[in-house]
Amino acid sequence: MSITPVAPVRRVRHQAREAAAVMAFSAATSLGLATAFLVLTSLGR
Repeated sequence: MSITPVAPVRRVRHQAREAAAVMAFSAATSLGLATAFLVLTSLGR
């Protein structure tokens, strides 16, 4: 048996790209919700 790694480098890059996409989506969602709550509180006054 050989001792070659199971996951090639391309897969690690793919996982890193997916992680970055999830972080970007999470940040955008958080900003959107924060803005929505800010608008709701300002309209509620």
